[in-house]
Amino acid sequence: MSPTPDVRFATRAAIAEAARRIRDGVLVAFPTETVYGLGADAWNDRAVARVFEAKGRPSFNPLIVHVPDSAAAEVDVDVDDRARRLMDAFWPGPLTLVLSRRATSRLSRLVSAGLDTVAIRAPDHPVALALLHDAGRPIAAPSANPSGAISATSAADVARGLGDCVPLILDGGSCPIGVESTVVDLTRPEPAILRPGGVTAEELEALLGPLARPAEGPLTSPGQLSRHYAPRHPLRLDALCAGEGEVLLGFGPASPADVLNLSSSGDLREAAANLFAMLHRLDRLAPRGIAVMPIPEMGLGRAINDRLRRASAPPPNATPDDSQRDRNHWDDERGPSLPCVLPDISDDGE
Repeated sequence: MSPTPDVRFATRAAIAEAARRIRDGVLVAFPTETVYGLGADAWNDRAVARVFEAKGRPSFNPLIVHVPDSAAAEVDVDVDDRARRLMDAFWPGPLTLVLSRRATSRLSRLVSAGLDTVAIRAPDHPVALALLHDAGRPIAAPSANPSGAISATSAADVARGLGDCVPLILDGGSCPIGVESTVVDLTRPEPAILRPGGVTAEELEALLGPLARPAEGPLTSPGQLSRHYAPRHPLRLDALCAGEGEVLLGFGPASPADVLNLSSSGDLREAAANLFAMLHRLDRLAPRGIAVMPIPEMGLGRAINDRLRRASAPPPNATPDDSQRDRNHWDDERGPSLPCVLPDISDDGE
């Protein structure tokens, strides 16, 4: 078993030590502008395999490879005119591109789940970029949380979720965007969003034109599983108030004053930045469930709603009997259906 995680503020010395550990095949958690990543040397099969083991992640679910810039990306993937336009516009930043793998790439085949494509991005965070520079190699890094659970947006979230599975955590504070990167598939004639995220569909369409629906087939990037980002307790969407035993996650000025509010002004960027941190906090209250007020389906709201819909999906083996016994009643779209009761939400001290 690995030792208790070593959480260090992301000083230059700590980043240099983290880079050394990456080169040695050790896992390191680090902040990006989206969420914290669980990083491994993307050239090292054994190191990449440790990522899947630490997260309990299915081997068919590809990882995102992080590089410092477009020049580094071109070593491993084919970059066409569309990809270059997007890289010029949004890199470094919260945009992952799925591109065809070069025959000469040194990347572990495990990062792509055996496919001939690579999900790749350049993060816009000084700690992540410094780590990539010092490591001198691409870093495979899914979100630093147990597979399917709420993503981590702080070093404390990583430590609580992965514990002794990650030996070193670089603490760079809270992630400013708070939801994962947008993933765009450019391996087909018509580009398609595989996962909404920090770059909006409107921003992408301004450069690419209309976007196609994702094609059927094997997973080519993270974030495509039907159930993902899930708290331990049931999540009910589009709620106007909490049911009995639930806690309410508010949004906008209409939210009750005594509940956590993703953004009291209705700002979607603020809501995205708060989403996972607030879900972690409410989940630790151990309620019967979490009710979430409606989020507009526009701009970053699409990314927020994507995470919430996947988080609220019933477990794969759930049955109606299970739902009735444990959750009162499960609705396929909204989660457990409970009578509206406004609970007393007290601060948990964090």
